[in-house]
Amino acid sequence: MDWRLLDEQYIVSTYKRLPIAIAKGEGNYLYDTHGKRYLDLFTGLAVNALGHSHPSILRALREQGESFLHISNVFLNPPAIRLAQRLIEQTIPGKVFFTNSGAEATEAAIKLIHKWTAAEGAGRAGIVVLKNSFHGRTLGALRLTRQPHVYQDFPQPAFPVYELDAGDLEELRKVCEEQRPAAVLLEPVLGSGGVVPLPALYLQGIGEVCQRTGTLFAIDEIQTGMGRTGKLFAYQHAGVRPDLILFAKAVGGGLPLGGVIAGERVQDLFKPGDHGTTFAPSPLSAALGNAVLDELLDPVFQTRLQDVIDYLWERLGQLVSRYPKLLQPLRGKGMMIGIPLHASAEEASRLQQNLLDKGILVDVTQKTIVRLLPPLTLARQDVDRFIEAMGREIEKLAAAKEE
Repeated sequence: MDWRLLDEQYIVSTYKRLPIAIAKGEGNYLYDTHGKRYLDLFTGLAVNALGHSHPSILRALREQGESFLHISNVFLNPPAIRLAQRLIEQTIPGKVFFTNSGAEATEAAIKLIHKWTAAEGAGRAGIVVLKNSFHGRTLGALRLTRQPHVYQDFPQPAFPVYELDAGDLEELRKVCEEQRPAAVLLEPVLGSGGVVPLPALYLQGIGEVCQRTGTLFAIDEIQTGMGRTGKLFAYQHAGVRPDLILFAKAVGGGLPLGGVIAGERVQDLFKPGDHGTTFAPSPLSAALGNAVLDELLDPVFQTRLQDVIDYLWERLGQLVSRYPKLLQPLRGKGMMIGIPLHASAEEASRLQQNLLDKGILVDVTQKTIVRLLPPLTLARQDVDRFIEAMGREIEKLAAAKEE
């Protein structure tokens, strides 16, 4: 069966797909319909944090599936209540609003910020974001996404947006003092913007500016959250305390789930009828979210994860040292890594395809940056397999450039 042809015939083309059809996933690997095995360093764009068919996920899937799959939000939802409690206990005092996706989390945050402005932020308007940031594709989220090829000429909601350079604390201070925005929203690691981590001192400075000026501090942890950077949420590396935390992707264990952790300043602003959703929080997704947390919060899991993170960065560092003319310094944090290439977009795409042919799945962002989003269950032997294959491809690229 020609899955590519059927895909082109029946599914709207909003993604450029890799030429493989997936049949199953197991551990850190995916298998295509021809039985070929692929090391998955893509993980559904940071969704499958525990790899594929993890025993804890399958157990929760079976147990909750045998109970109930959906109830209306007019009933109490024990799996969701338990997940919300655990998220609050691991982050900031407040309450959780659940959504189905990251973009919906951004939309909820925009509405919550507006409610706060109307209630307590008289004279304030707008949200500060960083250049090259990505916060989603729905119209409200798109207003905050700072990538022209994404937001294009779609209609834009009318609230002000202040687009600043990452790292320029003085510019942020000036905007917060003079323009009086309602909130600052940022990714602790710019994901599709090039896997650029924001320094801890910069994040701390933002926190201080927000506190001094009364501006809400919102952190987009949709991709960086749920253990991706080595801590449950990336902002925790800097020791700051945000007012809102956006999360999604990995929290649902492979099923759609997201949300906003609303801190004490904003936790009670939504009233019945102000916002809602039919499906979120899915009892099934929430049950899987609890299974994900069971693993991520296990000290044994955390120790093993840090060991593999250190080993991956060590091996990648050796590769960069060996090919300084082709590989720029690594970017990222934990299991969120960018490998910038001194190469053309065509060469980067060819490298991705060659790795695919060798059974290794990687992403490419900003045209020339190989982006790694491995499962947090990655093993040292998986790292070795990737480094060996990547090394051969870089060697071939080096030889081609010398011809």
